[in-house]
Amino acid sequence: MPKDAYTVLHPEKRTSCVVFASPHSGRDYPKHFLRSTVLNQTEIRSSEDAFVDQLFDVAPNFGAPLLRAGAPRAFVDLNRSAEELDPAVIEGVRRQGHNPRISSGLGVIPRVVANGLAIYRGKISLQEADRRIELYWKPYHAMLQMLLDSAQQQHGQAILIDCHSMPREAVDGMDRAGMKRPNVVLGDRFGAAAGSTIMDQVEAAFASAGFDVARNAPFAGAYVTQAYGRPSRNQHTIQVEIDRSLYMNERLIRPNKDFEATQKRLRAVIEEISAIGQVRIPLAAE
Repeated sequence: MPKDAYTVLHPEKRTSCVVFASPHSGRDYPKHFLRSTVLNQTEIRSSEDAFVDQLFDVAPNFGAPLLRAGAPRAFVDLNRSAEELDPAVIEGVRRQGHNPRISSGLGVIPRVVANGLAIYRGKISLQEADRRIELYWKPYHAMLQMLLDSAQQQHGQAILIDCHSMPREAVDGMDRAGMKRPNVVLGDRFGAAAGSTIMDQVEAAFASAGFDVARNAPFAGAYVTQAYGRPSRNQHTIQVEIDRSLYMNERLIRPNKDFEATQKRLRAVIEEISAIGQVRIPLAAE
């Protein structure tokens, strides 16, 4: 089994109400899991947000914690509800209505990785699925909520930046539609998950570092954004998707020559976002 459900990089002194989190960058693949999959070691990593935790690991320098997943996304998806169980991959699960994520094989226990590649030859037991949720999903989300609660207690509000990466082809459709191709997509579920002032400031932070930013298309935010975005309670959540081609070779899953330059640009973004969380934004301004 993966050694840790998560790790937290804490600042020496927490001065910001911002929490950075990377739920899909876990890369501790259990041997028994790798033996059970039909995919090779590169294919199984294709849906992983490789290196995203490294891109954001300077957050503690600016007074904000970084929560990093330990278990990989192909093993258990922390950006799904624990109830999103796929009957096509888990024995003994009944189909309950239509859920597009489950239908596409991307439930809490994924059936496929990128490009629809099947992970298993058959199904896994419900006991195994429950064990992954109990040992990895629940501890990760308990810690995430604890970090947000702590921010609320200290600052009167909490801002969660949920950090992800996207394949370059994810925004190909925008090119074809004659729109400018973004290399960062911010999702707040069309305003339901974060106050407009905070969303504006986060977008400005990326734009000032030279990133081309889009909102909510093609990614508006998944489970984490929906579950933790509560602007009426001063808890704001924004999902960040960064174009992988900026910093890695997507086919080989290796950092490319621009990795350090991208990391440096993001350092300025992280500093600016962390500073947003050092000043209470009145609810009336949202």
